[in-house]
Amino acid sequence: MIVIPAIDLKGGRCVRLMQGRADAETVYAEDPVAMARHWEDEGGAYLHLVDLDGAFEGRPMHAEVVAKIAAALSIPVELGGGLRSDAHVRAMLDCGVDRVILGTRALEEPAALQSLVDTFGRRIVVGIDARDGLVQVKGWVETSKVGALDLAAQVDAMGVDTIIYTDTSTDGMMRGHNLAATKAMCDAVSCNVVASGGVSSVQDVQALTALNHPRLSGAIVGKALYEGAVTLAELLDASGQGSGTGAQ
Repeated sequence: MIVIPAIDLKGGRCVRLMQGRADAETVYAEDPVAMARHWEDEGGAYLHLVDLDGAFEGRPMHAEVVAKIAAALSIPVELGGGLRSDAHVRAMLDCGVDRVILGTRALEEPAALQSLVDTFGRRIVVGIDARDGLVQVKGWVETSKVGALDLAAQVDAMGVDTIIYTDTSTDGMMRGHNLAATKAMCDAVSCNVVASGGVSSVQDVQALTALNHPRLSGAIVGKALYEGAVTLAELLDASGQGSGTGAQ
């Protein structure tokens, strides 16, 4: 399992939201490219980018910044947020992003998702964001009636290589990760699962690593790193990566 630092983009800056709320924003850096380089220098083997403005607007809003980040790093990056059309997906993949994350579209347009998976393979990742077990979409503004495990089984059957699973009630709260929900997700699918939401301490990473689950391939960490609650080096050690070896 690898530890993946996150950069959330809003208004051209690095921010974090509490539980995805646009009115609960903290700005951590003015230069996302410099922050991306920092996480690579700290030993990150992969970088998670979220276009928050894109998630709310339904179209990429930070394409230029994302392209600069991808060009500046030697490690791969993934991007989610506002990729609501095939053209959006192709544009981001063409600008150097290793893989893109579809959330709203995965729920609302399964045929389109299948076509993209058939075309791009492992480069299409599905983000399943859930509160109380129900899928949330459109920047977590809307909660559907679809169960997270039901959607996971559906996209797994389509051949999706990786699911990023976020418990939105814990995201940005610094109160720990919902380990039971992540384990349930891993148990429900045959694809890779990346844990997200509330991963905020060495203990959280140790607990995830201790699951020793063959489906659990990574954990995304954001606010805890920016608040200085823990260092990336400490989390890498807790996951068994050591000095950012990046073995996945």
